[in-house]
Amino acid sequence: QVQLVESGGGLVQPGGSLRLSCAASGSISGAYVMGWYRQAPGKQRESVATITGRGTTNYADSVKGRFTISRDNAKNTVYLQMTSLEPEDTAVYYCNLLLGGRLYWGQGTQVTVAS
Repeated sequence: QVQLVESGGGLVQPGGSLRLSCAASGSISGAYVMGWYRQAPGKQRESVATITGRGTTNYADSVKGRFTISRDNAKNTVYLQMTSLEPEDTAVYYCNLLLGGRLYWGQGTQVTVAS
């Protein structure tokens, strides 16, 4: 069983920054992929960024150059540094972990970008 707990969401003004964290616990071993997704009201959940165990990253076009995903394997934690935030980034952000062919999700953290 794997548990994911996100933190770091909140209200920020346009142009501001936030750092999200997602700590994984449970039966974790070997290589696994972690990622961040988001879901805005009335929209489908979309991928924001992913990172492999070796550190290979992938980003959605809408966040390239503004968001940075990183991970600390010793802590089983993935981070999402978000800068130059825009109102369009407002959403519930979820982290996930792909391990052994199974996908695990966190409970989500709200990010609101508004003045």
